[in-house]
Amino acid sequence: MSSDYTPPSDPLDIIHADHELIVVNKPSGLLSVPGKGAHLADCLIARVQEAFPTALLVHRLDRDTSGVMIFAATPHAQRHLGLQFEKRQIKKAYIARLRGRLEPKEGTVDLPLIVDWPNRPLQMVCHETGKPAQTDWKVLRATDAESRVRLFPKTGRSHQLRVHMLALGHPILGDPFYSDNPAAYPRLMLHAEDLRLRHPDGGKGMRFFAKAPF
Repeated sequence: MSSDYTPPSDPLDIIHADHELIVVNKPSGLLSVPGKGAHLADCLIARVQEAFPTALLVHRLDRDTSGVMIFAATPHAQRHLGLQFEKRQIKKAYIARLRGRLEPKEGTVDLPLIVDWPNRPLQMVCHETGKPAQTDWKVLRATDAESRVRLFPKTGRSHQLRVHMLALGHPILGDPFYSDNPAAYPRLMLHAEDLRLRHPDGGKGMRFFAKAPF
């Protein structure tokens, strides 16, 4: 990713904002945090901080992934949410479109992942040195051409959903890194649709949702 970065100009889509949390619907094609170089400065956290100057990063979504992303409004909330992610208490669900018919209708991928150094930022399965990674899947509907699935990552490794689906033989459609014909689709067909957490002020369970745009 270099000079071809042309982030979308969509206005900020705020799902929720209060004294501890800011939740937004990230568009596909926008970096979560700035990259190296002035041409990669436009990113979601910069846009969020224009509206909410105290906003702090809690987690990331890949540039090409859209959907629910949460920011902390205070250092306390950042610590609280960071611990929830660390302890795997935050539950996330993604929608994806995959190549081919995924069978069976539900299951789990348990394959360790590590960066593919000669080809970074690509990741790969490695049973010797990879970090544990698990993803549950559920097929919503399928044809011989493609499957629409809901993905539930139990861990948060880089490119986890992409590599796990590729390992099943069903890459995510439109993936510029792992699919064989990304240009046939307008974007990566992966969207973070649902996120559940405990509010940093009081611990109340909360759910945030943004419908997949594909």
